Amino acid sequence: MDRDEYIEAVLRAVESIPPGSVATYGDIAEYVGQGGPRQVGAIMREYGGSVPWWRVIRASGVPADEVGDEQLHNLRSDGVRVTNGRVNLRAVRWDPEPSHTEH
Repeated sequence: MDRDEYIEAVLRAVESIPPGSVATYGDIAEYVGQGGPRQVGAIMREYGGSVPWWRVIRASGVPADEVGDEQLHNLRSDGVRVTNGRVNLRAVRWDPEPSHTEH
């Protein structure tokens, strides 16, 4: 898939995360079947404003520094429990069906 297709696939995957769930950057890369957490993070920084970006979080369960307060606020609004600035991934990690994207 070319760059534009990859960007679209990442954004579609993020749109698929339901309220009350989160995914890691690596989860999104795995779901799309290409790239890794850093590539997904770069796409989210540049193009993520049109999708529920706050549902994508670091593998540690801690939000990105530059958007942390806003991300935690949005997650709480979605019904995600946040304890000490951290999301319990075991409790709310998105479990998608196998990828439907084209490789």
